[in-house]
Amino acid sequence: MNEIIECIPNVSEGRNQDVINKIIENLKQTGVKILDVSSDPDHNRTVITFVGDKSSVLEGAFAVAKSAVELIDLRKHKGTHPRMGAVDVIPFVPIKGITMDETVELSKILAKRISEELKVPVYLYAESATKEERRSLPNIRQGEFEGFFEKIKDPNWAPDFGPNEVHETAGVTAVGAREFLIAYNIYLNTKDVSIAEKIAKSIRESSGGLRFIQAKGMYIEEKGMAQVSMNILNYKKAPLYRVFEIVKMEAERYGVSVVESELVGLMPLKAALDSLAFYLRFPKLTSESIIEMKIYE
Repeated sequence: MNEIIECIPNVSEGRNQDVINKIIENLKQTGVKILDVSSDPDHNRTVITFVGDKSSVLEGAFAVAKSAVELIDLRKHKGTHPRMGAVDVIPFVPIKGITMDETVELSKILAKRISEELKVPVYLYAESATKEERRSLPNIRQGEFEGFFEKIKDPNWAPDFGPNEVHETAGVTAVGAREFLIAYNIYLNTKDVSIAEKIAKSIRESSGGLRFIQAKGMYIEEKGMAQVSMNILNYKKAPLYRVFEIVKMEAERYGVSVVESELVGLMPLKAALDSLAFYLRFPKLTSESIIEMKIYE
């Protein structure tokens, strides 16, 4: 494949497997290569990762959006993860044979189609943003589904595409082009979500923590533990191992420890290798040291 774009739609359903299966079945019909489907019942959210060329990725992204709008009613949706839309966000990431500028144009084509055919207001974010305050997804999502019925009346928050009216059941959607993002969660051996919230505040950029980190404290009932849920927006400048070590250190301040961590979706090989090299004290470790990479390159 000479042209590869990654697309990672987040849909606001992580519990009803029939709905998730229908969304995935419709996506399969578009010819994209599905790499990962991660559902979380506590977040009540599913993250889908697929790749393809411009044509197939556009069709795939629209198929997910259409299915989500038809099958998900946000008036009945509850979960720990913030959300504003049935299909909450659709990011595109240029991988091979396509520039970021071209990927931005792709996002605008999808946004226009969703607004026209599904009657859902769409906000452009990240590299596609039309205003600086819309580069950040949390800024757009503030108020969530319930708050958007009033928020959208503010001229400053008129959508980039579509009606100035929230879709009754599907809310609003964000679409944009961006670099790799790693969705990463760390679990603590406590049920006290206030500790996770304090740690999240200490590490996220908006509160004076690390650049390129978005973080939120949550309680995950399925695990019976508090969680620090994070998006790492630039894994090269905010490496995974550094994020982990800071969270571990902050947790110790409150007398708790890290139990485990998890990845939502996929991450680049370099992010894993950088962390492995850090913990093994192996500064020269690269993909050239990995036999599978030599076999399949």
